Amino acid sequence: MAASMDFSSPFTLLEGGYNNNVSENLENLKQPTNGKPPCHLRQSMDSVRLLNAADLALNVGVGVVIGNSPDEEESELFPAVFRSGSCAEGGPKQYMEDEHVCIDNLVDHLSATTSANCPSPGAFYGVFDGHGGTDAASFVKNNILRFIVEDSHFPNCVEKAIKSAFLKADYAFADDSALDISSGTTALTALIFGRDAYVQTCLSGKFRMTLVVANAGDCRAVLGRRGRAIEMSKDHKPNCTSERLRIEKLGGVIYDGYLNGQLSVARALGDWHMKGPKGSACPLSAEPELQETNLTEDDEFLIMGCDGLWDVMSSQCAVTIARKELMLHNDPERCSRALVREALRHNACDNLTVIVICFSPDPPHHIAIPQPRVQRSISAEGPNLLKGVLDSNS
Repeated sequence: MAASMDFSSPFTLLEGGYNNNVSENLENLKQPTNGKPPCHLRQSMDSVRLLNAADLALNVGVGVVIGNSPDEEESELFPAVFRSGSCAEGGPKQYMEDEHVCIDNLVDHLSATTSANCPSPGAFYGVFDGHGGTDAASFVKNNILRFIVEDSHFPNCVEKAIKSAFLKADYAFADDSALDISSGTTALTALIFGRDAYVQTCLSGKFRMTLVVANAGDCRAVLGRRGRAIEMSKDHKPNCTSERLRIEKLGGVIYDGYLNGQLSVARALGDWHMKGPKGSACPLSAEPELQETNLTEDDEFLIMGCDGLWDVMSSQCAVTIARKELMLHNDPERCSRALVREALRHNACDNLTVIVICFSPDPPHHIAIPQPRVQRSISAEGPNLLKGVLDSNS
């Protein structure tokens, strides 16, 4: 993963004129009388037409950009609209300890709550699965975004800002004497933001979008990519090999799948009765793991859910259900309710929180399944039958 995030445009803005040698070379080339020009001439002519267009654009004050092929550019461009819906149910548990947040327009939200700078467009979502009470989940829900956007690394290095924000939220929670700091929460966040300053003016208000998912705990984010499930986070269970090695290296133990015999997750915010002094390494970590991807037109939606969903449903099953629902009614809230209902039907035994985020105003398209080619083969009796016919004709 990159150590920093560059928000400058990957396109090259043409400035000034062009190389006069190209023009002189063209004059020395003999034009064909019919048909297409030679390949080298067509390329030179295309270059000159493009550069002339750049000169004209600069004269009239219009930006011209050069980048990938039009098909590649269009596949990575999105309208600046995100739609989300959520559903939260207590399930069979007596108390609801989950929290979640959905912000479809991050710029408008931040302009009303803080002076922090934010790349435009943007959106932010989070699922926080509390345990031992609701204090930790509520605190992180209400403060994690502020810690991200007010971090000194934001927005130039989003990854560092997010990692720092998780730790700052954990420490700030420990310092709040009005809260029960023995409560804890897992945290899953998704930040979506535009990457190109030139795209808005040059390509009809569409943007290249980056998705950054941060996870500490066993909530999960799954990307729906043309019907295929792409997991954007890893469940931090104590029995996971990498987590077990980290825990044991720091002096922790795992009993029957529980960290120090107490907690069923290997990473969480809060739970300060299980942690040492601030800044010290301990088996229970609040540091998130991040995954980043540049969205394309194949990416249709993102599902974020607590472990109550994933305990009874695979990632692919959730994407299949969500896609079918969105094709029927194109409503992410109804889609999230359908996922919760399906989880309850499969005897989910935990709180259930699901967010569905759509990247397009349109429903997912039907996927054409190519028909298999029918291959004709000769049966074992075929050669003998053919031989008999030939012998009878001889």
